[in-house]
Amino acid sequence: MKPQSDTSLPNIEPEGPYDSDPVAEEDLWFLPGPEDDDALDPLFPTPKAAARPLFDPVDWRSAQAGYSSELADLAFQFGALEERLRAGPAEWAHRLALLEVADLGWWAGDRISAERLALWTGLRLSATSDDTQALARAGWAVRRLSGGPAPDAGGWLVGLSDFLGRGGANGDAIPDAIADLAEVMDGAVTLHPVTRAAMMFHSWMALGQGWSTAVEAVVLAARHGASMGRGAAPFLPLALSGPGALRGIGDPDQKLGAWLRGSTQAVVAALLHLERIAAWRARAETATADLSGRTPPALVSVMAAWPMVTAPLAEAKAGASRAAVQRNLDLFTRRGLIREMTGQDRYRVWTAAI
Repeated sequence: MKPQSDTSLPNIEPEGPYDSDPVAEEDLWFLPGPEDDDALDPLFPTPKAAARPLFDPVDWRSAQAGYSSELADLAFQFGALEERLRAGPAEWAHRLALLEVADLGWWAGDRISAERLALWTGLRLSATSDDTQALARAGWAVRRLSGGPAPDAGGWLVGLSDFLGRGGANGDAIPDAIADLAEVMDGAVTLHPVTRAAMMFHSWMALGQGWSTAVEAVVLAARHGASMGRGAAPFLPLALSGPGALRGIGDPDQKLGAWLRGSTQAVVAALLHLERIAAWRARAETATADLSGRTPPALVSVMAAWPMVTAPLAEAKAGASRAAVQRNLDLFTRRGLIREMTGQDRYRVWTAAI
């Protein structure tokens, strides 16, 4: 008779010579541990740097502190430009806007000449081979530089959305890039308007779609930079003397330095241009005093307002017949007041001989 086994005892296998000691679960290194935001990244087991905003106003404020004399010089020159515009005809601001956008096009890659831009903005005329999108961008830039609400009207979020024409209207959602730019500008309230303008330009160049929004970035910055004045100058010139202000290389100190140098040169160029056009207008009014009719003085105003003028544009803006306009254009040319730019018999373009 076999002895009955005791079922109350556990069935324990004897340990072999190669069995290891039992390991606690917390010592199993290969198992995922608890989530911890402060834990080191296993792929890069080094301490993480504190997160900083992409465009930190602190960096721009530090850079601004080293350019106080340059800021003062720019403010002085811009004040002189405002006084010149306040004392002159209303169309001078429009003339500067046309010149600014024409020069800006060479930097942005559109290469819209002043006469093509004048035809587009004045009469909406373009050749079939023209880049309609480039002309539309240039026309938008001229309108925004010439006047209208500022980019921060009603707050940055609403103002930027309305200025750029994206979202906000009819309940449309505001794009994330505009919301991000508004957040950046809300944090820069203590900076000088010129410094804020530079920060806005570089922010939108990074937040937008690169070169496709380059013109928008310049127009936004130019309009906001003019807020340091008293409203006589609708925008801060940035490209009239070349794209030096738009250099985007280096840290905020280098960017702000290039911005101040380039914008100061552009403001001085605008001042010199207005002085030349004022002297030309006085000379033209004296030289045409013997002419009868309303076409000569109207044509003088048109030539002072538009850097490049064609016969259809002069006819529309002077409110005269084509024959009267053509006769006076030829007369002005013979008297040395204007010069023809193309050297052709058709599709001619005139400019003031300043």
